[in-house]
Amino acid sequence: MTDAPTYDEPVSIVLAHDSRTVDTDRLTDLVHTVLDGEGRSLRHVSVVCADHETVRRLNREYLDHDYNTDVLSFSLAETDEAVEGEVYVDLDTAAERHDEFDTSYEVEVARYVAHGLLHLVGYDDGTASGNQKMHKLEDEYLQHVGLGSVDADKA
Repeated sequence: MTDAPTYDEPVSIVLAHDSRTVDTDRLTDLVHTVLDGEGRSLRHVSVVCADHETVRRLNREYLDHDYNTDVLSFSLAETDEAVEGEVYVDLDTAAERHDEFDTSYEVEVARYVAHGLLHLVGYDDGTASGNQKMHKLEDEYLQHVGLGSVDADKA
């Protein structure tokens, strides 16, 4: 039996985009806030902030969906003891769509991160009620990290 991998930091924010930026400290705080709020311990989460091409390729390769999407989550743990996973955020989608939801680019990126984390801990937005529950939680966690009150009906 091999030992579980060890990490220098429990959260990695990776900027894999040529021209867009993110507030890595705020996103790290958000990861901790969401997982603490969900009563989950953290082994390691990587948040990869990427472009359309990268996220679409992953969506096609792993989910057999050949279209752009805002966020993808992949659980890397075989147990519910601690969260270990990867969240891929499409920064291009956040830049293109934030005005549609009457919010900022920064809030839209953070919403995608929160949404991906909620998927990692077991939430499903495949139904209207599941989608509504996830948006409500996203709003609460965004507000908790200082990203203000946002309207769940717009997101």
